[in-house]
Amino acid sequence: MAAEDFPKDEIVQPPRVEDEKPKEEKKETFMEAAKSEALRPFVIISSSYLLFTITDGAIRMIVLLHAYNKSFSALEVAVMFTLYELAGVFTNLAAGFMGAKWGIKLTLIIGLSLQIFSYGLLFGWKDDWTKKQAIIYVTIAQMFAGIAKDLTKLGGKTVTKLVTPEEKETKLFKLVSLITGWKNSLKGVGYFLGSALIAVSYELALACMMGLVVLAMPWAIVGLDRDLGTAKSKNASWKDVFKLDNTNLNYLCLARLFLFASRDFWFEVPLPFFLRSPSCDGLGEDTCAADTDCVTNAICGVESMLCENVNPGGGCGGLGADRVIVGALLGGYIILYGQVQSWTPQLVTGPLGQTPPNKLTEVFWGTINALPTLVMGIVAMWSPAFVDGNQPAMTAWLVVAIVSFAIIFAINSSIHSFLVVNYAKADKVAVSVGFYYMSNALGRLFGTLGSGLLYTYVGEDQGELAGPDVVKGLSACFFAGTACSLIAAFITLWIDDDKAGLQCGSCWTIVEKEEEGEEEKGCAEEKEDLHDVQNEQKLLGDVSMEVEA
Repeated sequence: MAAEDFPKDEIVQPPRVEDEKPKEEKKETFMEAAKSEALRPFVIISSSYLLFTITDGAIRMIVLLHAYNKSFSALEVAVMFTLYELAGVFTNLAAGFMGAKWGIKLTLIIGLSLQIFSYGLLFGWKDDWTKKQAIIYVTIAQMFAGIAKDLTKLGGKTVTKLVTPEEKETKLFKLVSLITGWKNSLKGVGYFLGSALIAVSYELALACMMGLVVLAMPWAIVGLDRDLGTAKSKNASWKDVFKLDNTNLNYLCLARLFLFASRDFWFEVPLPFFLRSPSCDGLGEDTCAADTDCVTNAICGVESMLCENVNPGGGCGGLGADRVIVGALLGGYIILYGQVQSWTPQLVTGPLGQTPPNKLTEVFWGTINALPTLVMGIVAMWSPAFVDGNQPAMTAWLVVAIVSFAIIFAINSSIHSFLVVNYAKADKVAVSVGFYYMSNALGRLFGTLGSGLLYTYVGEDQGELAGPDVVKGLSACFFAGTACSLIAAFITLWIDDDKAGLQCGSCWTIVEKEEEGEEEKGCAEEKEDLHDVQNEQKLLGDVSMEVEA
């Protein structure tokens, strides 16, 4: 009997294999995800922020190294950065209001425009100006760069939350996390590029950095919705910002101020000055016929015919390193710091059983933060390597200290970034984060000015052609950084958040939990908790991205 003789409803068709298996979803490529409509604001804003981040790192090195060659002292250079840091104190708070009222597009365009304006002003720095004129002019120019940084950062740290969907494991979320992780690394690239370009020409360095900002402008103007990021409900007021009713957050922000000062007391101005300053050997004493007869970064005086320091105000006793090497070392610190910060939950706090972190976790790591600077202060003050001017040994000590501090400081910063959101009230997260960033700026300002004073005035004067011996000044800066680390840890003790205790791995309980009768969590549960905290920190995006450094 043929098949067509059976009634159609009686014919039994064998099941097809393709009907039994669920159809596999086509994997979305990186470029397909990047071109998606949902991701377009993130791609535009993050690209602009990434380009801006390079120029933000570069401007510090360009100004500092150019000022060094013009014989400005460490204190005078520190003053040039005061309005840059002070602008961050107020702009961090005002930027949130501006973004909520006018949208991210306008604040981003204003930020990029101010960065171009700041670089443009630096072209006007004249060689025949007095030091007082130059300091006033450059300080004002730097102020606009400080405002630009925080306005641009608003878009970079906000758009992550605006485009990240509820489902945390989507490709969009992963792409957002990937791009966010580049920001600190690119600031380190900016440090290096600024140093490398100014070794060729001051004007070339400024022009190249302006070009990077100009590249970002058309996309921000054409590609963004003007209403992106505007508040849909009542926005916070200035009264809300300065209503200090969150005790834990207040203590954390005060500790944050001293934590960042512990770095800037030696990193931003003293370290590059020390790396550039020549050895004191022979300065003002040895006769010469050409610059090659003197130590590195010293010159043969035309009138005195003696070896002279290029910058007597910057002192002597350092490594005499080239500008490119200075930028590479400082840029390497920023890159290492950013990478460690991103991986702290997975590689440090998670394996040590300190996830999620509490105040005791920060006290523990805050105390450890004091060790690299304490050791370097002692070594710089009394070790034969620094006393005798053994440059290879000094270089080795500094590299070890910089790498150690970068890792430990990144762990502290990552813990702080979690705690600030953990302690913030649910309806005041944005305001709390603004207050937190203000603490960063105040800490950098305090550390930068304090370091200029210590580095310039501690140490014996080696003569008019040599300047002060800066080894003692650098040592004093390291000791000041140590004190700030310990003060930050002590302030953190006042926070009311120690019920969970403190672990240091599975075998060492430093502080017992206050809760009784709670069993230890198994490995699976620990991994689940760690995964949740990692996702929460990634969703915060730029809350943990501070460079600047």
